[in-house]
Amino acid sequence: MDYLTIRGERIPKIGFGTWRLSGPECYRAVLSALQLGYRHLDTAEMYANEAEVARAIADSRVSRQELFITTKVWHSRLRHDQLLQACNGSLRALLVEAIDLYLVHWPDSSTPIAETMGALNDLVRAGKVRHIGVSNFSVDEFAAAQAASSVPLFTDQVPMHVLNPQRRLLDFCIEHDIMLTAYRPLDKGQLGEHPQLRAIGARHGKSAAQVALRWLIQHPQVVAIPKSADPKRQRQNLEIFDFELTAEEMAELDRLAEGSSGHPRR
Repeated sequence: MDYLTIRGERIPKIGFGTWRLSGPECYRAVLSALQLGYRHLDTAEMYANEAEVARAIADSRVSRQELFITTKVWHSRLRHDQLLQACNGSLRALLVEAIDLYLVHWPDSSTPIAETMGALNDLVRAGKVRHIGVSNFSVDEFAAAQAASSVPLFTDQVPMHVLNPQRRLLDFCIEHDIMLTAYRPLDKGQLGEHPQLRAIGARHGKSAAQVALRWLIQHPQVVAIPKSADPKRQRQNLEIFDFELTAEEMAELDRLAEGSSGHPRR
């Protein structure tokens, strides 16, 4: 496993996403991922699977100190007291004393950003949250959130892959030492059949999906959180640290997204 270091924190460059995983399927998928070596887990209040994630962690017997756990508050609960209540609910569901990274899941113009950031800052001061950040924020929205927060924002979590490279946001993250967390890094599995990715993969003995993930983590500041309930694919998504794309291959893949807007919206 390779790691990204942000403000002294080492984050595994490949994490495990749990969007649309629920019930026993979520439990089995997270348990399998932990057994394979994943140590960076991503969930959310809206996913309604935090309890299953916690149960898988407990049954895996992986120590809490080895894990980096991210969860998110839904955009309808960004008022100060609502956000504190939501965080307390996530702490109870996840069976942890502190959340490593707590994110605003989506921006919401109906709630003043200063109020939301104030609540997140209060959670950090209370020791309930170690780092804070946002998800699905544009560069301008991120900058406004940071201006309203006395605590540095740790990440912006957005959809990012070779056809949606988030160039403006990536440049911003590199300049300001912010982690860019790439969700949907395989474009819902669509990149697995991409001909150029397959051709590059053939040179390295890797799949198109592995090339797509490798392209992401070779960028500064980027970690990726692919999701799969299939243990075989979970393993394949981890097997990207024994090869490296050449500068020419990176440039070839960069060109795939020419003309992409890169706006961080689902």
